[in-house]
Amino acid sequence: MAFTEQERRQLLALKGVGPTVLQRLEQLGYHNLAQLAEADAGHIVQAAASLLGSSCWKNSPQARAAIQAVIAHARLIFPGVASSP
Repeated sequence: MAFTEQERRQLLALKGVGPTVLQRLEQLGYHNLAQLAEADAGHIVQAAASLLGSSCWKNSPQARAAIQAVIAHARLIFPGVASSP
């Protein structure tokens, strides 16, 4: 399972989001915008760092900004959905 072509185009249009970001999200089990609207950026970058066995995702401001942009976009599409505080 993967993002639809429309979702891919939308996400790739965001600053800092490229094919590798989408690949990592899919590897972590995120396959649509509704899932991302419920997601937490801190959790995603931590999980990506663990997946790769490297702290680069966790410590990178660019990676965090890209994931935050993805989540913000998803929440625009699904405004009633957000993670719990």
